[in-house]
Amino acid sequence: MIESASSMIPHSLARSLEPVLLKHSNNQLQDIHWFKTDWQRGGAATGYATWVDEPGESHPVVVKIPIVRKELRWTKRMQDMDGVAPKLFAYSEQLNGYDLAWMVIERFQFGPLGTRWDDGNIDRVADAAARFSSAATAFELDQEGRREDWKDLVSKSKKSIRENHIDSEKDWKKAISTITKKLDGIMEMWRGRRIDEWLHGDLHLANAMCRTGEQDAPVALIDLAEVHAGHWIEDAVYLERQLWGHKTRLKATKPVSAMVAARKKHGLRVDDDYIKLVDIRRMLLAATAPAFMQSEGDPRYLAACLDQLKQTMSRLKIA
Repeated sequence: MIESASSMIPHSLARSLEPVLLKHSNNQLQDIHWFKTDWQRGGAATGYATWVDEPGESHPVVVKIPIVRKELRWTKRMQDMDGVAPKLFAYSEQLNGYDLAWMVIERFQFGPLGTRWDDGNIDRVADAAARFSSAATAFELDQEGRREDWKDLVSKSKKSIRENHIDSEKDWKKAISTITKKLDGIMEMWRGRRIDEWLHGDLHLANAMCRTGEQDAPVALIDLAEVHAGHWIEDAVYLERQLWGHKTRLKATKPVSAMVAARKKHGLRVDDDYIKLVDIRRMLLAATAPAFMQSEGDPRYLAACLDQLKQTMSRLKIA
């Protein structure tokens, strides 16, 4: 009977199963060195290793165990799709009697882009996102879009502002109070968006890798566990908000505009009235940032969120 290993500590589990992994690969997998990056959010253990193919050529690879089936499914789907995802060397959904998915993928020699800022980074990531969505049209859209509970998140944001006494508390309270009164109409507009394509879902610079060191080299996207059906604006604003606390970077590059240009380049749809939806998404994300103090509580970032909140409310005439 297959057992569940989801409750075991990932790195301890990985080390204990390392001999089984090596045996499962007929010893093509060699010299695993486990690590965890500062930006790694998932529960998988990750290791650098070497893969020796049948002709005897060695390839630097990354081992991930355990992984969610969605990540494995989309990594498999995106093979031979314009190089937008990592090459898959080995994988399985079971190991040593456990119901446990794992995979061995190529190790990129350059990246992630988040380790070194360049004004061209955003254009390259936007291009990768458009290439991903374009390639993913080969697969049926068999799910509904994400339906965030914005009322609950706004309520948690209001509570957090009160309990944590964050900077500009009065301005925050006033803005959240105004949004609360208009929230039903705002949610109706957002939920009326088209859900017509697959998105990466975790589009940030730490998930952007390159195979060569040229400054304009195409980007490949890793960590496909958050792929979901939705509207491209979700990925675009997710990418943009990572720069909200970095005003100089946000002045130098425009993630939403970069995404629009990339989508047009790759023949993907861009509606004429997309700006309104962009501002609605910005406003919702900015308003709910205080609900996530552990991950989004940096004072500089929260100040930038308040600025975004005021600006988008003004443009949307919400008062």
